[in-house]
Amino acid sequence: MPIRSDSHDSQPAPKLGLILLQFLTLVLFFCFGLRFWYLQVHKGADFEEKARQNQLREEEVYAPRGRILDRSGNLLAINQPAYALAIVREDVEDEEATLRQVSEWTSIPYEELEERMAKGRRKTKPFDRLILVPDMDFELVSLIESNKIYWPGLEIVIRPRRVYLQGPLLAHILGYVAEANEKELGERPELSMGDMVGKQGLEYMIEDRLRGEKGLKRVEVDATGRRLKEFMVEQPRAGESIALSIDLGLQEKASKLLEGQAGGIVVLDPDTGKVLALVTQPTYDNNAFAAGLTRTQWNALRSHPRNPLQNRVIQSVYPPGSVWKLLVAGCALHENMVDPNETFFCGGSYRLGRRVFRCWRSWGHGNENLMEALVDSCDVYFYQLGERLGVDRISKFAFACGFGKPTGIDLPHEKGGLVPTRAWKRKRFNEPWHGGETLNLAIGQGFTLVQPLQVARFVAALLNGGKLYKPSLLRDEAPLVQGDVPMDEAQRQLILEAMVKTVEEGTARRIKRPDAVLGGKTGTAQVIRIGTERLDKEDMPYMHRDHAWLASWGQKGDKRYVVICMIEHGGHGGSAAGPLVREIYNYLFGEPDAEAAKPGN
Repeated sequence: MPIRSDSHDSQPAPKLGLILLQFLTLVLFFCFGLRFWYLQVHKGADFEEKARQNQLREEEVYAPRGRILDRSGNLLAINQPAYALAIVREDVEDEEATLRQVSEWTSIPYEELEERMAKGRRKTKPFDRLILVPDMDFELVSLIESNKIYWPGLEIVIRPRRVYLQGPLLAHILGYVAEANEKELGERPELSMGDMVGKQGLEYMIEDRLRGEKGLKRVEVDATGRRLKEFMVEQPRAGESIALSIDLGLQEKASKLLEGQAGGIVVLDPDTGKVLALVTQPTYDNNAFAAGLTRTQWNALRSHPRNPLQNRVIQSVYPPGSVWKLLVAGCALHENMVDPNETFFCGGSYRLGRRVFRCWRSWGHGNENLMEALVDSCDVYFYQLGERLGVDRISKFAFACGFGKPTGIDLPHEKGGLVPTRAWKRKRFNEPWHGGETLNLAIGQGFTLVQPLQVARFVAALLNGGKLYKPSLLRDEAPLVQGDVPMDEAQRQLILEAMVKTVEEGTARRIKRPDAVLGGKTGTAQVIRIGTERLDKEDMPYMHRDHAWLASWGQKGDKRYVVICMIEHGGHGGSAAGPLVREIYNYLFGEPDAEAAKPGN
């Protein structure tokens, strides 16, 4: 059998699988080449920058806020080093486990930390420090430091913390700082997560002056985030130190006098508008906000029945009671609607239509002229004077004297009070103005509402020649005249003389002293309508008791001051507020000179 020789038939044809394998190998090399080009050429610069940043990071250096001092240089607000816990996301190996560990250390709920991370993720780069816990005590810092090696990405950061040396004493003036919220972070690009900003008081109003500017430093780290070297690029600039017009000793004195009650005391320099004391009770500790208020602490403050967060000198408004008669008297003189010697008869009540309006003295004052009516605080006299003036004249004059609008003091959320008008009542109640409401307006009752600082500024204007100064808390701020009360010198002097006589022989006798000239006007403002029978203060529910006012001024030598005291539900102005005001003058002028009290001196 012949052997068949066929070389072509002896070589097997290439298999399809091998061809496919060769093709895939080529595709694979092409993909590797393309990726290599993408990483090395197209994204090379970006990765180079990231690698450089990874090795050399930039960190903000916190600037201390400016200090706050009183008029004599006593420190009120300073900064102390505080410890915060930060996280660098890029260095964290297991974010969830790390947050759970932080939660265990600090007792901050895990969900709260997670929420904080979510917010920070949008505002920081992975290699930036994100503040997780803004303030920690040293014991907690020690615990974290000793375990930090097991939790890469966590860092202890030292930064300045605000400290208010007198705590509650100046809380309503200084306010407080707290962490910037999302709105503030959005509005101010220089802020970072965890930054503290002014939230209330002067801390809020002069935030730009107090804050300062952050510095910048570069930190060299290794692949695990460990710091190798650091150097400063820009030094931080501390905020401006601010001196206040507040007299710390006077503030302490007035606060102690008002302790246990709700109300406010304000002491003004009448010739500049500088505020020497501004006290409101009850108050709160602003250090708690700077350290980070817990939800429990916040709820306790907000639900407190006497609302310690309320600044009663500028944010609370009250009926002024008989203190308002100073203004109505000034209006009548300015409008030439009364002769100071003209008398009105007071028989204890005054009838208008079917209503009877009563005087505080049920048996009446008899015939009284303007000065006598101011000294005796005769309601019936002012009913008749108010009826003669009418609501339009009184409200116009009150606006011109600075009532019905904020004074412009350097504090936030100031209330303007209420000077009622015909238009206001129509808009508010859709009703016309009634004559009886004018009578109430004339004695500081009814719709009229003022805040204590407005009264202080008005009394200061009577004393200083008629200038309405902007009340100022800043020692070095130039006095600013906002307007003039529409009274001439003789008219103002008549009212001042009546105030002196009120101290000498009227309802403000409790503040009388022999070695100084003092003027005052008491006010007992009803908060509810009562019948003909008046109960003793102790027999009335607290919330039904009258507000007690005493508006005063005092001069001894070249020193003169305005002192206003208002006590919520305190009862009669003279007996409730008088002793407090007397003690304040004792501080300002010293204890009364016994020699001056002797006959013949």
